[in-house]
Formats: sequence, structure tokens, C-alpha cells
Amino acid sequence: MKFTPRYIALGLLFLAAACKENEPEKPKVTYTDNNKGKQAEVKSDSSQIKIADLPIQMEGTKYLIHPIGDYRIYEGRSKTAANSSAAERVSFSVSNYNLFEITGFLQNLKFQHIDSTTIRPLATKPVCIQTAAYLNTVAAKSRLQLMVYSLSDMDTNKDGRLDASDIKTLYISDISGTRFTKLSGDFQELIDWNVVESKNRLYFRTIEDTNKNGEFDKDDVVKYHFVDLMTKEWKPENYDPVN
Repeated sequence: MKFTPRYIALGLLFLAAACKENEPEKPKVTYTDNNKGKQAEVKSDSSQIKIADLPIQMEGTKYLIHPIGDYRIYEGRSKTAANSSAAERVSFSVSNYNLFEITGFLQNLKFQHIDSTTIRPLATKPVCIQTAAYLNTVAAKSRLQLMVYSLSDMDTNKDGRLDASDIKTLYISDISGTRFTKLSGDFQELIDWNVVESKNRLYFRTIEDTNKNGEFDKDDVVKYHFVDLMTKEWKPENYDPVN
């Protein structure tokens, strides 16, 4: 049988897909004897440059939120016939905003009162913020203006950077960015969360790598928590709806 270039290309495509399927996923947690339970050092990437998107004001609030992220400079060749020299391609957008939620892979958020020139950061340590949600339904009912975040705050896979490959955790703050509080435990992966307005509670689930194999699977323990949003100090309480 004669193999045409088309069949060869298709064969290589299927082989690549099969290799990708068989390639094991990188664990979110890497354990070592020397630094188990400790935060690994996050290496700075000289190819990344900080940039801020234009500020966002959640409806009914008096604060501007400045998303802070980075864009990478990609070097390539110009496709125009008149110019074949090296060209740089960049993205000047670091976040998306829709329905009271900011998404992206952000280094920080900075908050500014509309009557002030002062801009203060949300986090004072390295983080990778993936979502920042304004609890507008809680604000409409109780006038309590809060933000809830899912982010990575520890280099749990010890690859020298913070990104979506690390454990995702749950945080909360006032609309001003103050009272920035971690709700989920260290080395517990956030599964999901929701708000029950009738009880002014934030419910969330996490999973802990109890067998210490670096992965989250059926052999690990799912934990259930809630936080009373009306309290001065947000302290998660455990509950067990299964047993």
C-alpha cells in the first residue's frame, strides 16, 4: 500500500493525539522531605511586563478596581512582503469583565475610592487571581458589599511560578479590598462555592490530598464549609451533609 503525504500527515496527527492522551497530567502538589507544607520560592520571569486594564466600577459601589497582570512579548517574522524583519506581538488586555465578575490570570487587583487618588493593592504577597466576583445580591439585600476570589497563593507543584496548575483557594474581602481573608485551608483545592442569601452564608467545598499522591481523586476527602457573611471576622465552619 502506497502512503500519500495526506495519509502520513493524518497518521502523525493521530499519533500526537494518542501521545497527548497517554501523557500523565502534572500533579498540583509536589511533596519533598525538605519543604513539605512550605511555600516554594516563586521565580521572577524577565519576559513578563506588568500592565493594568482600565478600571472597573461595580454597580452601586464607590470603588474603582484596577486589574493588574502581564503581557508577554512574542517575537516573530512579519508576514508582509515589504517587511520581512522580526516583529513583536503583544496583548494589552489582562482581564475580562462580565456580570459582576472579573476573570483572568491576574497578579493583583488594586482598589481606589472614587473621591481619592490613593490606589491600594488587594494582596501583599504573590498571587494568581483567576476570578473576582462581586456579591451584588447580598449587597441588594443587606447593603454588605463584598468580593469573593478564587486564586493560587502557593507554588504547590514547585515549578517556580504561580498559575492555574497550582492549588486554587478561596478568599473574601470588602469592596474596598480590605479585610482580605483566606477561607479555604492550605493544600485544599477549591471545588466550588455559592451564596445562600436567605441565611447570608457563603458555602464552599474543598478537597484535600489525604493520600499524598499529588492528585485530587476519589480516594481523597471532600470537605464542606460555610461562612456567616454578617460576622466581623469571617471564620469557616465545617458541616457534613453526607453522614
